[in-house]
Amino acid sequence: MLVFVGFIIFVVLMYNRRQLLYLKEKQLKESEYQNQLLQKELEKQKLIEKERERISHDMHDDLGAGISALKLQAEFLKQRAEDEDFKSDIDELLKTSEEMNLSMREMLWSLNSGNDTLGSFIDYAKAYAQNFLKKTTIAIHIESENVISETIITTEQRRNLFLCLKEAINNAYKHSQSNRLSLSFIQQKKEFIMKISDNGIGIDPEKPEGNGLRNMKRRMQEQNGHCEVTTENGTHLIFRIEL
Repeated sequence: MLVFVGFIIFVVLMYNRRQLLYLKEKQLKESEYQNQLLQKELEKQKLIEKERERISHDMHDDLGAGISALKLQAEFLKQRAEDEDFKSDIDELLKTSEEMNLSMREMLWSLNSGNDTLGSFIDYAKAYAQNFLKKTTIAIHIESENVISETIITTEQRRNLFLCLKEAINNAYKHSQSNRLSLSFIQQKKEFIMKISDNGIGIDPEKPEGNGLRNMKRRMQEQNGHCEVTTENGTHLIFRIEL
């Protein structure tokens, strides 16, 4: 009887040992598989970044040079022009070339993966807002709170936040009748908040929501973020994303 019991115990121990070995082997294979997937994803991201850098360089070298040449030629023609209407047309051409140049710079900034940090985004956003409003009657106040500049932000988040910033500032300039705009950047652990407020007339609740506001909300939704709007004592836009 004791021999039989001992045999049963031996069988159970061997079975358990085999089960443990099987589980360990399964976990090892699963770990190797996950590592392979991670490696493939990293290689994919490297290829994407390399392609972005290539496009960025091509745009800078080809498109940038073309715009510069166009601007120089237009300035040369303006110096030789005598007809005022012709000069006016050339001024419009110069204005268009400058707008194209600014748009190209924005695209180059968006494509550069080296700018995928909160610090880079905030610096660029500040410079854009100040440059846009410097020729208007709207004074701007900018502040940052608890921002860790090295915090990583994705290219898509950075681009969509910037486009929302552009839309909000342009709307304030065109429609708010304000003389003051506040721009705030706040980091709360894994959340980044951008606030844009003006002291203007606000948004008429009786009017349908405009394309600009709908686009800003859509952009935030696409980034699993949120856009809040309040209109007490001006217009206040709050953009939130998870880092």
